[in-house]
Amino acid sequence: MDKIIDQEDKLDWQAALEVLVQEKGQLYANDLVKMLGLSIDPSMIAWNTPSIVNKPINVSLVNQTSDLVLWNAAIIVNEASQYGSEVGGHIASFASSAVLYEVGFNYFFRGNTAHEGDLVLFQGHCAPGVYARSYLLDVLSDEQVKYFRREAQGRGISSYPHPWLMPKYWQFPTVSMGLGPLQGIYHARMMKYMYARDLLSDTDRKVWVFCGDGEMDEVESLGALGVASREQLNNLIFVVNCNLVRLDGPCRGNGSIIDELSGYFSGFGWQVIKLIWSQAWLDLVEKDHTGLLKKALSSLLDGEIQGIFAVEDGLKNWFAQQPFSGLVAQWSNDDFKRLVPGGHDAQLVANAYEMAVQASKPCVILVMTEKGYRIPGVASSNRSHNQKSLSDEQLSEYQKALSGLGSVTSLHDFYKPNHDDLRLKFMSENRQALGGNLPCRVEKGPTLEIPSLGAYNDLLSGDATRSFSTTMVFVRFLTLTLRQESIRDFIVPIIADEGRTLGMEGLFKQLGIYAPGGQKYTPYDHKQISSYKERSNGQLLQEGINEAGAMSSWIAAATAYSVHGVSLIPFYAFYSMFGFQRVGDLIWAAADSRARGFLIGATAGRTTLGGEGLQHNDGTSHLVASTIPNCCSYDPCYGYELTVILQHGMQQMYQKQLDVFYYVTVMNESYHHPDMPSGVEQGIIDGLYIIDEQPQPQVELMASGTILREAQKAAKMLNEDDVSVRVWSVTSWSEAERKCLEDDQWLSGQLDSHAKLVVGVSDYVRALPGLLNQYIDQPYLTLGTDGFGMSDTRSALREHYGISAQAIVQRVRAKLKG
Repeated sequence: MDKIIDQEDKLDWQAALEVLVQEKGQLYANDLVKMLGLSIDPSMIAWNTPSIVNKPINVSLVNQTSDLVLWNAAIIVNEASQYGSEVGGHIASFASSAVLYEVGFNYFFRGNTAHEGDLVLFQGHCAPGVYARSYLLDVLSDEQVKYFRREAQGRGISSYPHPWLMPKYWQFPTVSMGLGPLQGIYHARMMKYMYARDLLSDTDRKVWVFCGDGEMDEVESLGALGVASREQLNNLIFVVNCNLVRLDGPCRGNGSIIDELSGYFSGFGWQVIKLIWSQAWLDLVEKDHTGLLKKALSSLLDGEIQGIFAVEDGLKNWFAQQPFSGLVAQWSNDDFKRLVPGGHDAQLVANAYEMAVQASKPCVILVMTEKGYRIPGVASSNRSHNQKSLSDEQLSEYQKALSGLGSVTSLHDFYKPNHDDLRLKFMSENRQALGGNLPCRVEKGPTLEIPSLGAYNDLLSGDATRSFSTTMVFVRFLTLTLRQESIRDFIVPIIADEGRTLGMEGLFKQLGIYAPGGQKYTPYDHKQISSYKERSNGQLLQEGINEAGAMSSWIAAATAYSVHGVSLIPFYAFYSMFGFQRVGDLIWAAADSRARGFLIGATAGRTTLGGEGLQHNDGTSHLVASTIPNCCSYDPCYGYELTVILQHGMQQMYQKQLDVFYYVTVMNESYHHPDMPSGVEQGIIDGLYIIDEQPQPQVELMASGTILREAQKAAKMLNEDDVSVRVWSVTSWSEAERKCLEDDQWLSGQLDSHAKLVVGVSDYVRALPGLLNQYIDQPYLTLGTDGFGMSDTRSALREHYGISAQAIVQRVRAKLKG
């Protein structure tokens, strides 16, 4: 007996047919299948997939609670606009997706009890609706929602999902559009990685990513779809709210955004679920035996659909011009009001979600909604996104449209029924059954036992017999840390296809590269110590040439303490030029997420990797890092400095539970490293300490990174020529500045007040040592590598930028004479 095609196979074939129709046209598709001796049944081409299954829900109560949330969300935004027009807010996006969230909150999104909840990345502009629901459930107070976007006095709530601003509430920052979809994929992947390494129990948790159709224009939104299918992320569900309107106008006025996205996702191997029309539309299509209505709906451009819903009596007028107008000849206005996009049909939304949670691969729900749904004068309009306030007339009409609202005494007041109200009981009991409130963030993770500095004694001692780079010191530090039983399993090394460049290839075989299916081939270099070894439970994440993906993996690991209750210690090592410059937005997302971990900017500086030239020369990353409040950035020169910083960082993040992360630069320049001087540990952490003492110095010379060695050479030349120079190792210009912000006399109290000149020099732009300018009383000369990078030898480049030992000597002499 032939096997009956199962639901998933059918969906795959439907997706293939849709792509064929989209790329070649309906006639081509018909001719092809006829040539194969087949015929296309119009019902085979899915246009409302959720009709295949049925998820029992209380549709009436979902609609009523949705209306209740919608009203309070509108008041949240409206009141903020009354306080100040620049405060404002957004309401149209949530109006389009209220039912999407209400079905999820009541039937699907699992709470965070014992870290077994789902991960829900909310669409950023829908925050007022999420707040309104939390208000109804007494998670947020009257004062908090009243002071939406008014945070300066410490009592309001943030404009968008911000874990930094609301650390007990939001889990993920998503309003920097495109980053939510990208990070959602890597959060789902991180869960699979943790399952494979027995760091987390597989309880079938899901990652729900809510995003808008306009947001899918961001390259980050679609750039990692292949990762999701390749990594077998059946725990990942995208819900794309296709309300057809961007911030300024239609997404695809001349086409169909749902068909376009369907082609992308199905091409990358995702399961695609389309929810376009409500059940009322489907019932009408069933009554049309000519098939003309379905054909007409399928051929509508998005711009046309927007126009039909935006104009009063638009639907009536559209039907009046169609050959099937007899289907609605006896219809009332209420009958036409039932013809809505599928995203406003709670039952079909529930059906779509049920299909998604049962999918055996990553799944996307493409759901059509109406932006600003039911808001008078706002619905479907191009200006809907910027609607920040509603007039009394609009509020009055909106109240009438929200049939599930009940009695509202004032058009400007929040409306919360009594606790015994059926609607509130429905919402509360469903949340309790699903594991508790959402959103909800856990602030602390398990404390780890961090090895003492003594565990790294070998790295604190110099070696006069050989030269090596700080990159090699980092690799040795990581190797030693991986031997520490208390934390070795929690180390997550991450690279973006530069492991061999950074000297980390030895970890390939030692730790294994994480690959869900393991290694299905024998690598040609399998007999070598550093052979390429993939394992299903590998510890190393090798992301390929994909800095954004590597950074997203790092964020997922760096927030695991909160999201999963497992304190991971991620080390992401990369070319420093490809860090802050390339993925700066993601680094800010990490900061907002209260991430903990290490970013290792390798081959750092503008003159230490001279042969590579402009694109690889980093002269700004430390300056950018200094702008991020919870980023501790360091530019050490010697191995003992690096070791002290890394060990201290682990203590701060995983013992003291501080919500900071570390950016530490390392170089590929090899030189001799001295023993650690006595008593310098605190100075290394604070940002600077005296490395070459000189009594009664005429010049205080401060330098960081490899340029410290140039400064030491310059000081020696000047000291030999009767210009006394004291040298300071600046491990961190930004940490030193923070010490000065705490105490503006901190630095001046350490510098010799009789010194005639203070000099600050690094391998970065002059603005970096310039951070200390206002805290230095003497004349202050800053030297750096301003301008573009270029290729040459290190010595030639340092001469060019004026930061070589000889150049420092010349500038000091000139300044003293000056």
